[in-house]
Amino acid sequence: MELFLKYYTLDWLAMALSLLAVYLLGNKNKYGFISFSIANVLWIFLGFFLMNSLGIGIGNIVFLIMNVRGFISWNKKNNTNG
Repeated sequence: MELFLKYYTLDWLAMALSLLAVYLLGNKNKYGFISFSIANVLWIFLGFFLMNSLGIGIGNIVFLIMNVRGFISWNKKNNTNG
């Protein structure tokens, strides 16, 4: 059981939010970007501070930037269509 609680269940929350985001985006729901962004922030925290993994931290910074860009693009596209 200790293995499942090693990172205070933040890793499980980040994984669940990532899966929810994939589902939402697959259904063309822009809230998937928000879910992914929250998951990215959790992964950044986990990567840098709890796991000591530069790869997880830096990778999720890039993913976070891409998610914010996607959210902004989605809103621009919806605003121009009416």
